[in-house]
Amino acid sequence: MEYIVQLKSILKASGWTQEQLARELLVSFPTINAWLNERSKPRKRALLNIEKLYLEIVGDEILDKAELRSTKNSVLDWKLEPRTLVDNQTMLRKLTLYITYHTNTIEGSTMTLSDVENVIFENKVLSNRTAVEQAEARNHQAALLWVLEQIVERNKNFTIDEELILSVHLRLMNGIMNDAGMYRKHSVRIMGTQVVLANWLKVHELMNQFVIDLREPSKDIVSDLAKTHAIFEKIHPFSDGNRRTGRLLLLAQALQAGFVPPLIVKERRYAYYKYLETAQTKANYSSLELFIAQSMQFCHKLLSSEKR
Repeated sequence: MEYIVQLKSILKASGWTQEQLARELLVSFPTINAWLNERSKPRKRALLNIEKLYLEIVGDEILDKAELRSTKNSVLDWKLEPRTLVDNQTMLRKLTLYITYHTNTIEGSTMTLSDVENVIFENKVLSNRTAVEQAEARNHQAALLWVLEQIVERNKNFTIDEELILSVHLRLMNGIMNDAGMYRKHSVRIMGTQVVLANWLKVHELMNQFVIDLREPSKDIVSDLAKTHAIFEKIHPFSDGNRRTGRLLLLAQALQAGFVPPLIVKERRYAYYKYLETAQTKANYSSLELFIAQSMQFCHKLLSSEKR
């Protein structure tokens, strides 16, 4: 692919400015600007860096099986007990901030990281952001902390059941939608995707089977996370807030098993959607597994400086 197409695709998918793209590629703004306006061309090493960043942000059509194996193996070394996370307030604060910011931004929030910090930690009301966006941030924080509380208090008796899933959705969408905490009673579709979502009449049945299947995890935590996330999102049990709910369930599932949870960042949402759709339409979960493992890597790196 022509490098200029890759650069423009990265900018569109990530939402970065040219300055931010320059920082990611370790070049100057004038250099990026010159490449985009075809006043100069990147050299071989820069072309490789552009291609690597493009595949990370937009998604790759070809899976590197060796990379999948090594990334999944590295994830197994990163244990994180829920009690450790809850007791370390600095680590908990950082996870809460970043996961709240990224998950809501993926769904369209315009709030910056600083905005989210002011709203959820300083209880500020922002005049330059909508009331709904600020409610989404506060709700996500409340839902996340409630999930962590349930995991720690129930310990080995913790299970992801329908009551918990409905409670997570209620906390996430409280005051935002009228049917928060209730399964949808109508058909829905996701624009721009080939995924056929579950008939609303079958949602109860499918969710019942979903939680039954969760009780029988395999020895491959990454595979479990990828498959259950794809299945949940294809059931799409709620009229809105499904992906927010699904990503919190990913966190709960990983922590329940004692692993660092995946943190899906807004810059990689195009790759996320691409791999999720492949898993849902072709029952091919490998690319989503790699993405989940890489998202666990991101979270590990984010939190590692805060561990004691």
